[in-house]
Amino acid sequence: MEAKQKAQQSYNRGGRRTSSYQQRRDNTQAGDFHISLLVLSAVVIKSDGVIDQRELDYVRARFVGMFGKDKANESFRIFKQIVEKDIDTRGVCEQIRRNMAHSGRLQLVHFLFGVANSDGKTDTSELDAILRISRYLGIRDIDFQSIRATYAPKNNLDAAYQILEIQSSASNEEVKKAYRKMVVKYHPDKLQHLGEDVIKAAEEKFLKVQEAYDSICKARGI
Repeated sequence: MEAKQKAQQSYNRGGRRTSSYQQRRDNTQAGDFHISLLVLSAVVIKSDGVIDQRELDYVRARFVGMFGKDKANESFRIFKQIVEKDIDTRGVCEQIRRNMAHSGRLQLVHFLFGVANSDGKTDTSELDAILRISRYLGIRDIDFQSIRATYAPKNNLDAAYQILEIQSSASNEEVKKAYRKMVVKYHPDKLQHLGEDVIKAAEEKFLKVQEAYDSICKARGI
C-alpha cells in the first residue's frame, strides 16, 4: 500500500479518536502563526549573509499554497520589510513559546528547514540558526533532528530511524511503538486552531513519518 494511503488511514483513525489528539488550548490564532513564520523565516534567510532569491521564492510559494494569492502577496510585502530590520531572535522565540503550543512550534521548525533547503542545500549558518531558534522555542534536539531528517534523500534508512526518533538497534516492537507515538505527535488535527491551510502544510511531516516507517518495515521484512 502506498505511503500516502497508509498515512490517510492513520489520519482518519486519529480523527475518530479526537480526544487522543486534542490540542491543548493556547493563545495562538492563525494570524499569529502566520506572523511567526514571516519573522523566523527572515532570521534563517539572513543567517548566511546572503538573501537568496530562491529562498524568497520558496516563502512566497508556500504562502500562496497555505493562504491563497491575495494574502500571500500582502504577507510578502510585510516580509520584505521584516528582512530589512534587526530581529531579536531570542525575544521573538520566547514570546512564541509562551503563547504557542508545542505542535505549532514543531510546524514552525519544519517550515524553516524548507526555507533553508529551498536553494538545494542547507548551509551551516542556516542550520545553526534553525537549531538556535528550535532551542529558544523549547524544541528538544531529538525533535530537531527528526525534522531535519525529513529533508534527507529518499530511501535513506538512517534518516528513517531519525525521523521515528529511534536507534537502528530498536526491536520490531519498539519500531511500531515509535511509529504510533510519532503519529500522535505530528497528527495534523493538533493544528486545527490554526486553520485548514496550516493543517494541509502539516500533512507533509505526517506523510514523512509513514514513509519512514514503511522503509524500516521493508528493510526488516515486517
